[in-house]
Amino acid sequence: MEIQWLGHACFLLTSPGGTRVVTDPFDEQVGYKVKKVAAELVTVSHEHFDHNHVQMVSGSPQVVRALTPAGDWAGPKATVGDVTVSAVPTYHDPEQGARRGKNGCFILDMGGVRVVHLGDLGHVLSAEQAGALGAVDVLLIPVGGFYTIGPAEADRVIELLRPRVVIPMHFKTTANADWPIGGVEEFLRGKQGVRRMGGSTATVEKAQLPAGTEYWVLEPAWL
Repeated sequence: MEIQWLGHACFLLTSPGGTRVVTDPFDEQVGYKVKKVAAELVTVSHEHFDHNHVQMVSGSPQVVRALTPAGDWAGPKATVGDVTVSAVPTYHDPEQGARRGKNGCFILDMGGVRVVHLGDLGHVLSAEQAGALGAVDVLLIPVGGFYTIGPAEADRVIELLRPRVVIPMHFKTTANADWPIGGVEEFLRGKQGVRRMGGSTATVEKAQLPAGTEYWVLEPAWL
């Protein structure tokens, strides 16, 4: 499967069978360029402008939202092509949603590779939440802090989930330089197994996943 980071928390994932998934699409307020991209499936972790701009996606994709219009967890489940999607209920802040509401962590089973997109996770996962996410091959995790978990909390989440590949997202770049979030280097400091991919795209093969956790650093495609 192929993973392309468009920017912020938005990825274009292409399954081995060719099913395209866009996660958490953003609008122009985020600072990244906004272009049209075709997909069969769109996931929305919560209803904030930097995660729910489904108009970015062309065609007639199935849109799977983690939350209801009233802001409650929707408990979504869907299958599109060779992709099965579901979500685990979490919060956007460490106060059980009192500040920023609820958040859904999406599980995407893509032709044998399990990708977990944590959306705007705002707290360390409980053991029950980690168990519900299961055995994670690729973890897409926010690391910038302020609006989401920061480096220390991200490390604790990674310890709980023990993914094979970690791809950081939702951190400061030149596109959002005025946002009160941190860059990726603080998260990477002191880590072993860091791979700077030299572009926006990475290919994941189930049989070639690393034995231990590696950190794959992508560059946003839509700067």
